[in-house]
Amino acid sequence: MTSPLFDPPAPVPPDERRALLALRFCAQLGPRRIEALRGHFGSAVAAWQAPLRELREVPGLDARAAQAVGAPAALARADQELARVAQEDVTLLLRGLPGYPAALDALGDPPPALWVRGPLPDLPTVPRAIGIVGTRAASPHAQAFTRMLAADLARAGVIVVSGLARGIDTAAHGAAVEAGGVSIGVLGSAVNRVYPSENTRLAAQLTLVSEYPLDTGPAQHHFPTRNRLIAALSAGTVVVEGERKSGSLITATHALECGRTVFAVPGRAGDPRAAGPHALIRDGAVLTEGAADLLTELGWGSVPDAPLPDLPPEQARVLAALTGPVTLDDLVTATGLPLPDVQTALVMLNLLGLADEVGGRWVRR
Repeated sequence: MTSPLFDPPAPVPPDERRALLALRFCAQLGPRRIEALRGHFGSAVAAWQAPLRELREVPGLDARAAQAVGAPAALARADQELARVAQEDVTLLLRGLPGYPAALDALGDPPPALWVRGPLPDLPTVPRAIGIVGTRAASPHAQAFTRMLAADLARAGVIVVSGLARGIDTAAHGAAVEAGGVSIGVLGSAVNRVYPSENTRLAAQLTLVSEYPLDTGPAQHHFPTRNRLIAALSAGTVVVEGERKSGSLITATHALECGRTVFAVPGRAGDPRAAGPHALIRDGAVLTEGAADLLTELGWGSVPDAPLPDLPPEQARVLAALTGPVTLDDLVTATGLPLPDVQTALVMLNLLGLADEVGGRWVRR
């Protein structure tokens, strides 16, 4: 067998983008180790090309992790992912490169890569965004309150962040976009694998964010990890409903660790779904009865008045008085109208899709 006349060409060294993504796909490397490599060598490219003896000198890197750096299979997978990202119209943001949200620096272990579908708004160190979380099995009252809260925040120019789960998350996202605002869904799956599937249409109206590669399906252990991103991408997190041991309280814990403000909505005494918010309030969370509480706490101004539709005077007065869950007696006092006129106005507002009765109280839809 004859030898070639010339040596084969050397592999093209990866640029910083390819090298960072390749490190993300190396076995044994998590966010902290990747950042340690980048910090030690000055760049992901330098880390990727470093000899094993130098890799072993990186603090926090054991022998198996050091041997994983530079694996050809990881670089090949990075190239495949970059090609897929372009095909799927997805943006890939990498830590240390332009476009990566500064808000995630609040985490001790920001993800090295972030997959984004849709326009990502500016998310500075303290973003004008609020995370809204709660149980999937939300009460009708909690869902109605969440819709009102998210819509008011959206009208105040606040980004609404949640996890696209059933219940509170769905109500928050839906109300925010209906009010003309921006909402970010942080997924426990890839941005091209919306979960749950019934939220596919809603997801198309959101900006989707995930730290998981394309085609990654949902997994139970992804969701607690995903919750830390919701906390970091928000200046504060409000828990509407949730039991003492729930994903909502995990998100609140992450918010505290990020130096963010935690808000909690009080519920009915004895309701297990109110146990989480009540515990948070006892521990110092800001008691929240509406968007004004969040905006005041964060110094973001006030809630703009919602534009009222062209309604008969009695209906307009009743609708304007629906500033929160209220009883018939509350509305009679607030509007000065006789009880029969208030009841008639509520029936018409309900038929118009502007008001709902939830647990004996009326709320704006």
